[in-house]
Parts: sequence; C-alpha cells; structure tokens
Amino acid sequence: MMLGFFGILSAQAQSTTSAIDKYFQQYLEDGRFTVVYVRSKLMSMFGKLDIESMEMDDAETKAIMELASDLKGISILVTEETPNKFYKEAKQKIDTREYEILMTVRNKDEENVEFLVKDNGEDLIEELLLMVGGGEQFVLMSFVGNIDMNKISTLINEFDDDKEAPGEQQNKQ
Repeated sequence: MMLGFFGILSAQAQSTTSAIDKYFQQYLEDGRFTVVYVRSKLMSMFGKLDIESMEMDDAETKAIMELASDLKGISILVTEETPNKFYKEAKQKIDTREYEILMTVRNKDEENVEFLVKDNGEDLIEELLLMVGGGEQFVLMSFVGNIDMNKISTLINEFDDDKEAPGEQQNKQ
C-alpha cells in the first residue's frame, strides 16, 4: 500500500517536470554539450543582497541585480555538433503553444533564432526561452522566475541613457 502511494507521488513529481526540463535532462551528461544550470538556491542569494547598502558605481549594475533577484533559475544548453538537427528536435519535443513569440529570425542558411515568453497575463514573465539552431551551433536558454517587465524597461533605459542619441555626436563637431 505504501509502495503504491510513493509510486503515485513519484509519477506526479515527474509529470510536473516541463518539456524543457526533460529536454535539458536528456543531454545533461552528454559530452557534446556545454550545460549550465543555475538553480533557485543560488538565484535567491541575489534577493538577499542589500542592494541599497552596496556601493554600486552605476545604475546599470543595480538594475541588473534587481532583475536577477527575480529569477528562479537559468538553464543553458549549447552544442556545435549538428546544430540544425538539435534545433529541429527541440522544436518537436518542447511544446511552445503556451509561449508567445517575441522574435523569430530565419535565413537561407537555415539559421534560426526564436525568443519566446510565457507570461501570467500581467507585467510578469514566468519564462523567457531562447532557441538558436543551424549555422554553427545549437543554443537553448531558459530563464525562469517572476520577471518584472518594468524592471526590464528600467534596465534597457539605463543602458540607453549612457549612450548619446544618434546625431548628438555629429552636432558637437
């Protein structure tokens, strides 16, 4: 009886694993891949840092730290062997119907880039997914957490504020 109960719990735990996690797990020990996993425990350390008391020289660093504190995990999978094959396999195995496509780039050399997001319908992104295939390498990156769109905007603005507007430099000459 107890064995059956634990069997059900184990099956439920496995069914909650996303297709992306299963895809990463498939190649975790494969020597053809570079694998990077940053899990929630490490990411939670960013949330515990007292950003206000830190002496940061620039607003960009502060914006990055605040954004990183919202992440629960980062998974990166990269290979240079048969990149188009792995891209097609990932597209087939990962159910992207619950994602919104932010950007797609394809060219005649069968190089593909896709940015996808899964959001909660508000200003929070639950996952940002990047898939690159063809050309010289296959890359699959997943950023999971409660990523605040307002913090992304702040970060973008901080980087944009450091640069002069096009034409300003020409006007000074």
